[in-house]
Amino acid sequence: MHIYHHSREAWFRTPYGARPVRDCLRLRLAIVRGQEELREVRLHYAYGLDFFVASSCQLQRLHDPALVWPGKPGAEVWESRLHLPSTGCLLFYWFELRLANGRVFFCVQSHAGDGHGFLSSRPPQYEAEAAGLLRPWQVTVYEPVQTLPEWYLGRLMYQVFPDRFHRGSGFSEERMRAARPAPERIYHRDWNEDVDINGRETGYLAADFFGGTLAGIREKLDYIAGLGVEILYLNPVFMARSNHRYDVADYERIDPMLGDEAEFQMLCREARKRGIRILLDGVFSHTGADSRYFNRYGRFPEPGAWQAAETGSYSPWASWYQIHREQGQIRYDCWWNFPELPAVREQDLAFRHYILGPDGIVRRWLRLGASGFRIDVSDELPDDFLRELYFVAKDEKPDAVILGEVWEDASAKVSYGHYRDFLLGRSHDSVMGYVFQSAVTAFFRADIAADQLMKCLEGLRENYPPTAYVGSMNLLSSHDISRFITAVAGAPDPGDRRIQQQLALSEEERRRGEGLMRLATAFQYLMPGTPSLYYGDEIGMEGYRDPFNRRTFDWEKTGCGLAQDIARLGRWRRERPFFGTAGIRWLVASGRVLCIKRSLEDGRDLLGREIPDPGSYYLLLNLQKTPAHLSVDRRGFQIPPETLQLVGETESLVMSLTSLEISSDSAVLG
Repeated sequence: MHIYHHSREAWFRTPYGARPVRDCLRLRLAIVRGQEELREVRLHYAYGLDFFVASSCQLQRLHDPALVWPGKPGAEVWESRLHLPSTGCLLFYWFELRLANGRVFFCVQSHAGDGHGFLSSRPPQYEAEAAGLLRPWQVTVYEPVQTLPEWYLGRLMYQVFPDRFHRGSGFSEERMRAARPAPERIYHRDWNEDVDINGRETGYLAADFFGGTLAGIREKLDYIAGLGVEILYLNPVFMARSNHRYDVADYERIDPMLGDEAEFQMLCREARKRGIRILLDGVFSHTGADSRYFNRYGRFPEPGAWQAAETGSYSPWASWYQIHREQGQIRYDCWWNFPELPAVREQDLAFRHYILGPDGIVRRWLRLGASGFRIDVSDELPDDFLRELYFVAKDEKPDAVILGEVWEDASAKVSYGHYRDFLLGRSHDSVMGYVFQSAVTAFFRADIAADQLMKCLEGLRENYPPTAYVGSMNLLSSHDISRFITAVAGAPDPGDRRIQQQLALSEEERRRGEGLMRLATAFQYLMPGTPSLYYGDEIGMEGYRDPFNRRTFDWEKTGCGLAQDIARLGRWRRERPFFGTAGIRWLVASGRVLCIKRSLEDGRDLLGREIPDPGSYYLLLNLQKTPAHLSVDRRGFQIPPETLQLVGETESLVMSLTSLEISSDSAVLG
């Protein structure tokens, strides 16, 4: 007996993918029997988030001779319809087959993650603590209460690490040193020096500064706009001890080394004139130990939580932290056991009021010009805190965007022992695309084949609500991972900072790395989602993880061929935001060769919007060292070695390891 169900084929499951509340699903099985006699075929399902309701129903065998599964024309067809719950949740389903001889089988999802099913003698497990074992199929049931604003949809993002981008014409070393003197700080006089890995007192502290400023970013807005960018995401800008500023010292102040509130407002205004919106980094799971709130080193005038624990002094922030004494020593909860990052109790009402109140931090910076937040370590914040933050942001600025830092498939992310409410329409617009990043990097590094890349990316399309899917911040590099060019062309990460600092690409590795950067960026820009370019990737900056992925921008290299090609591609992409939301169909995915069709379906994009029809485009990628010949949709394509092509009805784009060519002439198909 053979059982068939494929969640990514409309014949078996329709409508496709994640579905809104109260929708209806049609589910089918195709069964090819030998001598076995079926007594009953049932659909099992369970829905919920923290707690699950489980039930089952019978499938009906259909005898309509016109209803045939093309895969096996003689197969029996069994069908059920399922009305989805009225609140956002995860729904899991699987099938049970009972034979007349008493044997029982279950049809569950394949381990390959491609939507296919297989027979098992055991039922699947859907509970959060069982994630990764025998799994059912998933339907993400979401509440379509918000939509992404037009300024965000299909736009190109640029991520800047503020201390390392640009000092600005008004920079002075004296101002940099005077902004907030501290004995552990290292001030680089030379912009081109390498980052510090030794520290001054207790080893590496990420306390070396190059003096990048908000004014410096503002002076380079024309450069950023010239890359085709319409969204500028800034790593933290609030006052802090470290150069990364994830150890917030004062949520109410721009770090004096970067500038001040007026400078921030000016940056937002000038960016808006160029069609660019600003996203800030919201760090709400912890603060710095050296902060006005905790004040471990006594550098702030008011007593902090440390003084409250040490001397019994009153501090309005004492309740934010979990502090206790152990054998006479002060102990406190901290983020991932880093003592410089005391963890915040997000359930504390005083903390919530400070961050989310009528005049709280979220509203304050939206009023001052920000257009949204990227939320640091979303999966370490409580769901109800995230829901309130989302509501507050939308209430203050209806077109604000909230993105979460989630490294896995966010639709069924498990943390703290339960599934998380990230993409159900209540706490995030979308998330960072680290699943996209890891799969694309692995493909361009030749660690996986094209079919594995397809399975991974199609898994996201199946599980993510449409707005979350097209809003995903699809990146190749960031401040938390190795630079893309190093990851695909360099030696494996040795782990040791001293070795990392000495490693650089050879001339041959550099040539190939820049070529792969071209092709991967084109692939990234032409896929659904919100592509994000990490500062310096356009000039091929190298580096392993922190701190080498955070080196200073080399402004003398902006005229290099790679930078010019990526800028030209970005400007071309800016004029065609439909690539962010147009439909996608994988036609070929084999070995090192891909063919993907981008077009509207029935005149609508992935969000169901009617938009001007851009026509059909074929995205073809050949990473082989030999030509690839494809025949799809009655069209023939010959793709040169190591080349990406976009072929449309009126224009074409070719990007090779060495250059970019764009033609507005009618493309030749066939």
